[in-house]
Amino acid sequence: MNNSRYFVGFLSAAVALCATGVALAHDPDEQDLEVPEISVRTERPAAASSQQFIPDKEIVLQLQGRPAQVLRLIPGFVAVEHSGGAGKADQYFLRGFDADHGTDVGFFLDGMPINVRTHAHGQGYTDLNFIIPETIEGVDVHKGSYLPEYGDFVTAGAVNFRTRDMVREGVIQGAGGEYSTQRYLLMLSPAKDRVRTLFAGEGFYTNGPYLTDNQYYRTNLLGKVTTNVTGRDELSLKATFLQSKWDGSGEIPFRAVSTGTLDRFGSINPYEGGNTLRATGNANYHYDVTTGGQFFANAYGQYYRLDLFTDFTFFLNHPVSGDGFTQFDRRVIYGGDIGYKQQADILGLPVIGTVGFQTRVDDAHVKLGTQTLRAPTGATIDSNTRTVSYSPFIKAEVQPLPWLRFSGGVRGEFFTFDVRNRCAVCAEQPDGRKGSGIVLPKMSMILGPWARSEFFVNYGEGFHSNDARSTVLAGASPLARARSYEVGLRSKPWGQEGLELIATAWRLDLKSELVLIGDEGTTEIRGATRRQGVEVAARGKVWGPLYVNGSFTWTHAEFRNGDAIPLAPEYTAYGAVILQWPEGLTSQLQATYLGVRPLTEDRRFKSPSWLTFDLSERYRIPIALPYGRMEAFLFVQNLFNTEWEQAIFAFESRLRNEATGVNDIHFVPGNPRTVMGGVAWYF
Repeated sequence: MNNSRYFVGFLSAAVALCATGVALAHDPDEQDLEVPEISVRTERPAAASSQQFIPDKEIVLQLQGRPAQVLRLIPGFVAVEHSGGAGKADQYFLRGFDADHGTDVGFFLDGMPINVRTHAHGQGYTDLNFIIPETIEGVDVHKGSYLPEYGDFVTAGAVNFRTRDMVREGVIQGAGGEYSTQRYLLMLSPAKDRVRTLFAGEGFYTNGPYLTDNQYYRTNLLGKVTTNVTGRDELSLKATFLQSKWDGSGEIPFRAVSTGTLDRFGSINPYEGGNTLRATGNANYHYDVTTGGQFFANAYGQYYRLDLFTDFTFFLNHPVSGDGFTQFDRRVIYGGDIGYKQQADILGLPVIGTVGFQTRVDDAHVKLGTQTLRAPTGATIDSNTRTVSYSPFIKAEVQPLPWLRFSGGVRGEFFTFDVRNRCAVCAEQPDGRKGSGIVLPKMSMILGPWARSEFFVNYGEGFHSNDARSTVLAGASPLARARSYEVGLRSKPWGQEGLELIATAWRLDLKSELVLIGDEGTTEIRGATRRQGVEVAARGKVWGPLYVNGSFTWTHAEFRNGDAIPLAPEYTAYGAVILQWPEGLTSQLQATYLGVRPLTEDRRFKSPSWLTFDLSERYRIPIALPYGRMEAFLFVQNLFNTEWEQAIFAFESRLRNEATGVNDIHFVPGNPRTVMGGVAWYF
């Protein structure tokens, strides 16, 4: 692909769309009555001390290129690149889980699920690269399993990205940096009154720091229309589109780097990589009745495609042709929810009750096979799968006393798994049909406020579904139950506008589960586990223009027999200082820390800890323009050029010059110091 032509075309389309938007927004034949804009902000009552809302002012200061960077604003959440190529889903860590690509963290966009069931590469696979960060007005974070409206994959927690209805100013932005990195953004709202619109487009390209260029390009589009059909309702229609392609350097063995035979940013197999496409559409509707109730209905549909080429073990199983394998995924996902919420006084007590029903269908063709230089050489597993879930729930919130609130409910889940084998000669041939159900109680108690502080006690049961190809096996458990416990405190000792302090102690027990190892096409029985820990955080305005956000977490994670849970972090920390200077300059310095982790159950192999710093600068240029304003920005990732590791594993592999396999640490190197800057025109 000619990247210059690609981005010239993208910018041409952006300028054309921008001109259309300006014309629509400033029709000289229209007479508009200017009304001063009133902004009303209020905090929704929290159900748990760990519940959090991340505002857009922090999101826009994150490094550009990886939407998953936003997740480190969540206490204890770390996301790293998984295979030396930015196009693949990240690896997620939260509350003692190596959630792989999303198995134990539920991700949503305006309530639409993002996790993919029975994915070719891993259960719950979550690729966030179809999200344009600037279109997000905020992120809702709910740790644990305490809310009845959340279901599959919500064991460690749920993350819901909320998109804007519109932007006050349109923007055209261009950015560039090291390793041929380029990013272009267009975002505008041609209509902002009764019909509110948002259109956005993103083009991204980078070669990355690797000796074998990533050649990663990504195209994102978003369109959203929000309107009020009557005076009591709201209807929102949204569509997104992602297409990307990349080459990956893969996970490399420590022994080759330590002996100098392989550069830290080198590759054993330079033919790793892949391509993906995702198109989504969803509708959100609610109607407010005159008696204090609200009817809501939401629907969504998605088309998804992934071709992934990987090689972890090199020449362990095939000394001549190599161990490269490929994973293909083609699917449609559709579903939605419907429900009713009512406010009332019962026996003089304010009560809010909600009843709802959710359903989801995944129709997929998933395949695992061998490949050499991206040419298929055989099939290991080839299946058509259909997973359907039906999920009724009820929720009640009541406040019997000014200092006492209760919130809770129950959620039911019923799943059907249908797998059809497509390959008579494959090594693995799962086939069959199975159903399973589970009932999940949830409850929360909130005490206070006393002295500007609230105390929380929570209990909830959640689950994640297992891969359909595993569940149809005899004796398999389709749904893995998790029990979550939490107590915590939230306090604003210096007033509503001051610093907020948060402390949480939690425990999570996960039942034994059956996991399909997507890279091998085999299943593995995992035992029961217990994770427990403590989180402390502080965020908010310290003084005038100074804003801070910091957190520290400790986790102890083990199988119930005492074995370590591989890759479970014990310590994580994050800190950020934001300073808004008087001359239009906003600065942010942030640090991310991930502690030592066991890489194997026997703790023989451990990963090193790492600490990196990033710098962000945004400056409003004081130049008078006929229309709009200009802003310049600068991002420096890994400010002190620390040598660190992102995804890291311990397993057996074999290099071409080795007689047998060797157990070793394999890792993806963290990016060196990387500078990126650009300009944005707001109109």
